Amino acid sequence: MKKIYLIFVVLAALAVSCTKNFEDMNTDKKHPTEVPGVTLFSNAQVALADQIASTNVNINVWKLFAQYWTETTYIDEANYDIINRTIPDNAFRIFYRDILVDFKEASRLISEEEAVTEEDQIVKNNKLLIIQLLNAYSYQRLVDMFGNVPYTEALDIETTITPKYDDAASIYADLINKIDAAIDGLDESQGSFGSADLYYGGDVSAWKKFAYSLKLKIAIHLADVNSATAQGYAEDAAPNVFTSSDDDCQLVYLGATPNTNPLYEDLVLSGRKDFVPANTIVDIMNSLNDPRRDDYFDTIPGQPEYTGGIYGYSNSYSNFSHISEKIQVPEFPVKLISYTEVEFYLAEAAARGWNVGGDAESHYNAGITNSILEWGGTEDDATDYLAQPEVAYTTATGDWKEIIATQSWIASYTRGFLGWTTWRRLDAPVMNIPESPESDDGQVPKRFTYPVNEQTLNAENYYQAAQAVGGDLMSTKLFWDIY
Repeated sequence: MKKIYLIFVVLAALAVSCTKNFEDMNTDKKHPTEVPGVTLFSNAQVALADQIASTNVNINVWKLFAQYWTETTYIDEANYDIINRTIPDNAFRIFYRDILVDFKEASRLISEEEAVTEEDQIVKNNKLLIIQLLNAYSYQRLVDMFGNVPYTEALDIETTITPKYDDAASIYADLINKIDAAIDGLDESQGSFGSADLYYGGDVSAWKKFAYSLKLKIAIHLADVNSATAQGYAEDAAPNVFTSSDDDCQLVYLGATPNTNPLYEDLVLSGRKDFVPANTIVDIMNSLNDPRRDDYFDTIPGQPEYTGGIYGYSNSYSNFSHISEKIQVPEFPVKLISYTEVEFYLAEAAARGWNVGGDAESHYNAGITNSILEWGGTEDDATDYLAQPEVAYTTATGDWKEIIATQSWIASYTRGFLGWTTWRRLDAPVMNIPESPESDDGQVPKRFTYPVNEQTLNAENYYQAAQAVGGDLMSTKLFWDIY
């Protein structure tokens, strides 16, 4: 937050004689007008994690769009009504106001800090590059949500309050440049934010792995639309990505409010019973005898089988399996990128013939195995699961896209946006059609429509963006979604 100055018009003579030490005398040191940069950085990390984790349908409907959950009484969002609650407006506002603005201000304030020693300068530079990486992560998520979005003019409110919408593919290209600059510039000989970094505790080596893993993620998203470029990105990143769950970028929440996982707030503290697992995922996992079912879902008395609510229809909470108590604890972590996710990206890359080390089957098996283990299963559970013909990479039904997509989607259960994006990219698994879909084509949305506010407050740029993406419709595919 910028300092606000009160400017007095005074006689020149009085200015000379009376204002010496004026600033010192009139500064309330107990109530500073400027928040430290590291505090804004931490705040932005929490805001980003909360937006990813939340199940509040006013801001986050991804577990519904991915068909991991469905609703009980109020079924608008499972039927893709995103306008009634102005959900795109809310998500747009949170990313720009609560996340990206705080990252920008944190970067500005840290840039202005004095670095006395060479070591201080390295620490300062590391901080700025870590912010740059989280900016890249946040903008990629916005692109994957809407398509073209404000980027180059987005946060420059002193110049314009009606920013243009940048081309999504161009944003992706610039994000790669930002990631590469961070990879080259991060210096592991010194630290960064220390305990103010709520994801990695200031571990610069961990952030460098995050950078490579984010680069791999972007490469995979580009694979169908720009294969040669994507291959180069992936092959460069692959040797340096996450290699175990210890590398996961995550926020582990605390056990007491207000520092708990939003899942706990939405599902437990609220006392509401708005969601049950959707039949889409329950039926698929039942058909595969998936050992993670007792981690994902809880059965109900008198009904020993796992039963999902019918997606997009009214469902009695007492008649269907429930969301597992395991994910409703206040400390449950939220992940930005995980090792399991990375293994499935490597499986995709290998299946495309890219040189990322290992073959598609080995990475596919590693992704499944790690997911089972991190949910509390055993190596034997994973071995038995992978031995099933409909799970084994060489015998499962479908082409490599369907095989990898299905298992990646299952493994992403608590990460609705990732599950929905996997479905959009790879067109699997098969989704159910809700009772009364509000999407223009009656199908699962391919994107969020732009905020209603943008149509009035930034109309010229809104209409240009809508035309550029092919129409501001939920059925309009993003630039990387060409099949």
